[in-house]
Amino acid sequence: MDEQLAARDSQLLRGVLPMLILSTVHRGETYGYELVERLRALGLADLATGVVYPVLSRFERDGLVTARRVASSGGPARKYYAITERGDTARLDAIARWRAMTDIAERGIDPEGASA
Repeated sequence: MDEQLAARDSQLLRGVLPMLILSTVHRGETYGYELVERLRALGLADLATGVVYPVLSRFERDGLVTARRVASSGGPARKYYAITERGDTARLDAIARWRAMTDIAERGIDPEGASA
């Protein structure tokens, strides 16, 4: 993949990742690495853990998620994240905006509504 295409994919991921993180946390409390693994299982195989943790930190700071530390028998304590009411509102808003944008893109790709 050339560098320009990779940069565009990175920009697209940066736009959709917050919605995917909120949606994943909405399904149940999770810790950071488990969240990354769930996103990778969705098809983001190359997702770096270093991309997810800053988003989680921002969400915690903004009150979209809460975090609690839980002792782990296999190493340091894990930080578990849960969505807040404010976070769920942000998730629903992001989904609505995403669907509106994909509708626009679909009309641009196929204005006649015929499949490609």
